[in-house]
Amino acid sequence: MPTLVCFHAHPDDECLATGGTIARASAEGHRVVLVVATDGAYGEVPSDLQPGETLVDRRFKEVTASAEVLGISRLEMLGYKDSGMTGWSQNADPLAFINADIEVAANRLAEILCEENADALTIYDWHGNYGHPDHIAVHKIGDRAASLAGVTNVFEMTTNRDAFRRMREMALSNPEILSETEGIGDFDPDGPADDGNPMGEPESAISHRVDVQKYCDQKKLAIACHKSQITDSSFFLNMTDEIFRLAFGTEWFIKQGETGPPRDRWIFD
Repeated sequence: MPTLVCFHAHPDDECLATGGTIARASAEGHRVVLVVATDGAYGEVPSDLQPGETLVDRRFKEVTASAEVLGISRLEMLGYKDSGMTGWSQNADPLAFINADIEVAANRLAEILCEENADALTIYDWHGNYGHPDHIAVHKIGDRAASLAGVTNVFEMTTNRDAFRRMREMALSNPEILSETEGIGDFDPDGPADDGNPMGEPESAISHRVDVQKYCDQKKLAIACHKSQITDSSFFLNMTDEIFRLAFGTEWFIKQGETGPPRDRWIFD
């Protein structure tokens, strides 16, 4: 069976961005490998850290648990430091992921791709979906690694900006949905994200609409593993199953070399 490698920036990105795709691939018998670039050191610090335990320790435990829920066969942490959001002082840290030598980092990922004889790689779109510096670095380094390893099936995870807009409009007109998708009414999908560009890509640029509704329970359980960042009161975990499937039952990708509009397709079609 073909092997899927998913390259992500931080612990928790794997389930939020591609959790359904990972769970589906694993359920269908594919080997799935998760590579996480950074240690996630600049996330939210929970109040229940144990003596001697760091946020990095906690987030590694969480991503390990999430990987088990999703059926991931191998987890690799590249160990770069979290770069923080755009403009944070951490951006200047020479050990931050955004300051990594692209060739060095890409060769590390390419080595894993070759070891696994990877058939497909997921990264993020050109601006990291919402402009986070580490996500943009994942795009650049993942793209280069695929070239070095000869992996031609590269899928850029993105948000369907037009679908998000439709969901927002539906939520605004339905109090029940609005109450379960806290904050969606205040978020403008066409407004500037972290890098000044709108989140994701327009529907016309997206090639793959991946149905993962059957795997939403696993996706939600994986999200719940990241309790330091996504608390029990989070809207992710308080949606009804029906609303969660509506919001997160489709994952969107741009296959490099292809354009939209999106069709119902699978990574391994």
